[in-house]
Amino acid sequence: MPDIIPADSVGIVTPHVAAFDTPLVLTGKHTLTQYELVYETYGKLNAEATNAILICHALSGDHHAAGYHSADDKKPGWWDSAIGPGKPIDTNRFFVVCLNNLGGCCGSTGPTSINPETNAEWGADFPIVTVTDWVESQARLADYLSIQTWSAVIGGSLGGMQVLEWSIRFPDRIKNAVIVASAPNLSTQNIAFNEVARQSICRDPEFHDGQYSANNTLPVNGLGLARMLGHITYLSDDSMGKKFGRTMRHDEYQYNYDIDFEVESYLRYQGEAFTRRFDANTYRLMTKALDYFDPAAATDNDLTKALAPAQCDFLLVSFTTDWRFSPARSEEIVDALVAAGKHVSYAKIDSNKGHDAFLFPIPRYMSALRGFLNRVHLSIEKENR
Repeated sequence: MPDIIPADSVGIVTPHVAAFDTPLVLTGKHTLTQYELVYETYGKLNAEATNAILICHALSGDHHAAGYHSADDKKPGWWDSAIGPGKPIDTNRFFVVCLNNLGGCCGSTGPTSINPETNAEWGADFPIVTVTDWVESQARLADYLSIQTWSAVIGGSLGGMQVLEWSIRFPDRIKNAVIVASAPNLSTQNIAFNEVARQSICRDPEFHDGQYSANNTLPVNGLGLARMLGHITYLSDDSMGKKFGRTMRHDEYQYNYDIDFEVESYLRYQGEAFTRRFDANTYRLMTKALDYFDPAAATDNDLTKALAPAQCDFLLVSFTTDWRFSPARSEEIVDALVAAGKHVSYAKIDSNKGHDAFLFPIPRYMSALRGFLNRVHLSIEKENR
């Protein structure tokens, strides 16, 4: 952590745990009789409970979106650039909530938790959860926090899919939706990438059909490869070229299978670092949630009809070099919302950072977010007069 906490930081934060004993029937028909959700909050809930914002995380994200857990932290939360006093998601104005989704590996009930029926780690026996299940559990968390309606729900990538589901499933509990670098469903190519990632995990000799913990092993090679593959798809060719080019580790080729190029070293580091903080079964589960998301499937593939229940205002943001969730996919949502007669704003942001751009404080992106949330704040003030 910096010697002096920046004035626009939420500072030291402490995660909270919400325990639920009302059974949750999942989309796949399995039932969780009890579960816990880990979450963090930033800012203060107003007396009317009308200034709450929910942040939905992406595939490898968690509840720690802003601030620091201790003075020893080297980095703040994953979206600290956008959340804090005076930042676009202004904690002087809003009460911000971010949770680790059900099935995660950062404290919420998931594959690394204890199955109450066996008193052993769930492992691969933890049931598949979907975006719909996440939104249902998030609504229960809102009830737990005495929040009837979110002033906004915000998310990027897989988080954006959760925002879209909120607008459909609980239209009376969300006033504004911010969907960043997302899509109405996964393309065939993206499903293929996810399957290669899962297969790299499953074919690791240390996977043991997902019960690696019981065998005192970890499929680090498979999970590392899955992360390397995913990381490539999150970057643009331009950003990788500018960052690494064909820069060599040595003055000349080594003519062996060790590292020759800097990009090889970078990917290996990313893969190895990821295995120290993430669970392989959770990675498989999260990618399946991505694959299954398709709200238009219930309306004969008519996205306009699927979005008909939505009542909130929308902001959609895409990035020019994002080829995994391209601007065209965001524009599918925009077009369907316009056809459904909804209020929608759209910004396509020039960036060379690929899909990962949604995590960076790109000025025009932050400006679009700030402008939209300024209107949200003014609406709250008007309502509370």
